[in-house]
Amino acid sequence: MAPGTLRAVTALWTPSPERIAETRIAAFMAEAGVSSYAELHAASLADPAGFWRHVWDFCGVAGDPGDVVVEPAPHIPDARWFPEARLNVVDTLLRHDDDRLAVTFHGEAGHRRDLTFAELHGLVSQYQQLLRSLGLEPGDRVAAMMANTPDIYAVMLAAASIGAVFTSVSPDFGAAAAEDRFGQIEPRVLFASDGYHYGGKHFQVVDKVAELAAAIPSIEATFVVAYDGVGHVDVPTPLRSAGDALQAFQPAPVTTVPLPFDHPWYVLYSSGTTGKPKCIVHRTGGVLLKHLVEHQLHSDVRPGDRVFYFTTAGWMMWNWLASALGSGAAIVLYDGSPFHPEGNRQFDLVDEAQVTLLGISAKFIDAIKKEGYRPGETHDLSSVRTLCSTGSPLVPEGFAYIYDHIKADLHLQSMSGGTDLCGCLVGGDPTGPVHAGEIQAAGLGMAIEVVDDDGQPVDAGEQGELVCSSAFPSTPIGFWNDEGDRRYNGAYFERFPGRWHQGDFAEWTANGGMIIHGRSDATLNPGGVRIGTAEIYRQVDAIDDVLESLVIGQQWDDDTRVVLFVRLAPDATLDDELQGEIKARVRSGASPRHVPAIIVAVDDLPRTRSGKLTELAVRDIVHGREVKNAEALANPEALDLFRDLPELA
Repeated sequence: MAPGTLRAVTALWTPSPERIAETRIAAFMAEAGVSSYAELHAASLADPAGFWRHVWDFCGVAGDPGDVVVEPAPHIPDARWFPEARLNVVDTLLRHDDDRLAVTFHGEAGHRRDLTFAELHGLVSQYQQLLRSLGLEPGDRVAAMMANTPDIYAVMLAAASIGAVFTSVSPDFGAAAAEDRFGQIEPRVLFASDGYHYGGKHFQVVDKVAELAAAIPSIEATFVVAYDGVGHVDVPTPLRSAGDALQAFQPAPVTTVPLPFDHPWYVLYSSGTTGKPKCIVHRTGGVLLKHLVEHQLHSDVRPGDRVFYFTTAGWMMWNWLASALGSGAAIVLYDGSPFHPEGNRQFDLVDEAQVTLLGISAKFIDAIKKEGYRPGETHDLSSVRTLCSTGSPLVPEGFAYIYDHIKADLHLQSMSGGTDLCGCLVGGDPTGPVHAGEIQAAGLGMAIEVVDDDGQPVDAGEQGELVCSSAFPSTPIGFWNDEGDRRYNGAYFERFPGRWHQGDFAEWTANGGMIIHGRSDATLNPGGVRIGTAEIYRQVDAIDDVLESLVIGQQWDDDTRVVLFVRLAPDATLDDELQGEIKARVRSGASPRHVPAIIVAVDDLPRTRSGKLTELAVRDIVHGREVKNAEALANPEALDLFRDLPELA
């Protein structure tokens, strides 16, 4: 749809009355005395204290909430939530201690490991005793560079149980990139996998772990965990085998330290492509409440469900997945490539593990669509009620593909938020219709607006900056070692005082949904008209000869010209015919202003370690500016493809 065009879109899916009646949010609304999502959202803003206190009780948060829910403040991050509360997230996440399934792990190379809640309790207890034997105290940091196996969840839970702050990256990070993150927060203990599998290959990382441990003086002990469990690992001194260390401790009841609501739980990191990554400190109670709302009310996660999100420990969806334990669901883990041995691997896992919530990226949907996969014809998929998509905007064609070729009766929840709040700003409504290309609604408790450059709300159908004008519990505590919160305030509150500025370019639709048009710092301004990159991607990525694309604005003749880079299918050539097809499709599907002035074929596109294409890094290279922290990229060598291109001279 061209920018500024407002029209209603026919729903692709509408839940039946019977299905709505079974949802967790329907039960919550009945208790709240409201009859629709819109009424509930309005009530969550009109009476935030009543809403979040209801969430605490309904979602089963363990702990003492105290008498005060919120102490408002003019500046959003100064609001105090549950200032009298005492809780430990582990008491909620490990509320069960029985033979129900808690974790099922499936590795690319065939590894399989299941843990009941009782077995997970035992493993957490052993790690907890190990941390206590090292003298760790509340506020100390525990770092992990681990594969997405059960042990990293046990390490996180053990750290949280004693009030230690947990932080993680995936084992494919380079030593320098991991040091850029961990070195800032000075962890006392490091846990690392001995290796991982990806794309049919095994990668050994012990040497990298030793390099990392030696580079960070604060690390007092480094434990290497066997990929397939907690057995012995041969490692050089001073590294230690986690399996050997845990043998000294027998499983016992997990004991927890009651903590304030604002005690730090996680440190997450910005992508770091414009300098050293920001260390974002997230509060215990706020993240727990936000995740429980997103799981139970937005995603209809119920006790006994099986929740799977394709993620690594270097992306916030890992933290989101871990919290599903708090709803009595089992978490389904996969470690490896989603395309090994071929693109149906994730759907094989859905049937094998009886997944009820399937979480994948919009890029994955686009890739299997291009390859012609039809999972709905080759797999059962009867267990799946909800499919979540995030990471980048899901285009209307992706919505249609899911309903046509994956499953017709499905709540498709496109959602958007980020590492910044460890959650979502906009997301799903299990009681409402799904429209192609649209995120259904603003998140509960979130006063979401779209505003112009002067901070004035714009009408539906007009594009602008996505902001949140209400305080919310998962607002980060701040950035690590940020004196006076200078960088923190500059990142989120400086441009639009009194509002959280997410940095997304968005619009409301006629249906009351939202379309995200890409990052606002990557928007294009040809002729002074601001347009989002997602509109171009939607058109270009639908062309069979184009595997993926990346677009930037290049400064040229006192203006900005649109430059499109394409990675082509093996048998495709960027000839005049294909260039003409690309330009014609963009012109008719978006607008003449979206049409690229230059199209260049490249062999690869740089991406972050969570799989997102990085427009800003390419823009810097094209303009002769070095990327300050190329180690943050999964494939930094791809940047060389954009240096001194004759087509852009």
